[in-house]
Amino acid sequence: MFEFHWPWMALLLVLPLLIRLFWSRPAGEQHRSVEGMQTTLLHPSLSHLSEAFETRSPKKPFSRRLHTWLLYLLWALLVTGLMRPQWLEPHTENRTAGYDLMLAVDTSRSMTALDFTLDDKQVSRMQVVKGVVSKFIQARRGDRVGLVIFGSKAFVLSPLTFDINAVDKLLNELVPAIAGPATAMGDAMGLGVKKLRERPEGSRVLILVTDGKNEGGVIPPLKAAELADREGIRIYTIGVGSNEKRVKILDPEMRHYIWAEGLGFDEETLKEIAQTTGGAYFRATDTEALEKIYQRIDELEKTEAEARTVFIPRPLYQWPLSLALLCLLVLGLYPEGRQRSLRGGGYA
Repeated sequence: MFEFHWPWMALLLVLPLLIRLFWSRPAGEQHRSVEGMQTTLLHPSLSHLSEAFETRSPKKPFSRRLHTWLLYLLWALLVTGLMRPQWLEPHTENRTAGYDLMLAVDTSRSMTALDFTLDDKQVSRMQVVKGVVSKFIQARRGDRVGLVIFGSKAFVLSPLTFDINAVDKLLNELVPAIAGPATAMGDAMGLGVKKLRERPEGSRVLILVTDGKNEGGVIPPLKAAELADREGIRIYTIGVGSNEKRVKILDPEMRHYIWAEGLGFDEETLKEIAQTTGGAYFRATDTEALEKIYQRIDELEKTEAEARTVFIPRPLYQWPLSLALLCLLVLGLYPEGRQRSLRGGGYA
């Protein structure tokens, strides 16, 4: 498909006509100047002098009218180049059917708690979350995956995208308390629902990964769950943490570990959220948790396959500019067209 990127540049085509119309000299003044030129040159034999300096045959002179039309053509070609002609080549991108998955990951300070053991070594809740969720993301080829993080506030770190490698990289770069020390679980759920409700029904899933204790935000978690249920969005909750009374956690300045109490795991809230929305609740320490999540998600209706067509522009400005250079070449080879128009009493 052919089009001009800047079609409004065509207004410049009338500029030479306006100049000729409003800025041309009166005919009487032109004749007086020519007569003055004719009376200032005095020579006993003008005809012999003209023959001595004549270098071209007057039998086929360069037409004054042709010279004028070449000038107009040159201007039109230059303006055409400024209009940026281009050919739009259609390119169709097909997407297979898949799910729309929004991950809401807790990054509060409590995620630094060392209440997990891996290979006889204490690891934090955040390390467990990264390991569990990263495996989940890499298994979702063909699905749209987005990432919401929440602490004292909730933020969209990645919109829904097919680039799961980019989402996984963003996940692995998370650090505790990056969004604040508290846990605004309800706000994160509300933000995820807002992004998912724009997608087709049947395949919209929100996966909430948290230590299960809401300690901030504006929206209560159960209220956000009701909103998700009203929008037809299923929420799968993954609980991270233990029910121990005292656990090691980084101090408020994130410098060294201290013993803290009251960081127990609120399992009941996560179970109620999942039940309200028709989802399911899983423990991050369960080795079969991910396989169960895969099975439950695969039972849902997939989003219809998408086909998106984009037009790739291919510039064509070089063609009118090449013709304009050719016109300049012709005008340069035959400059007498302009001279004859001057001697004829007018300027073309």
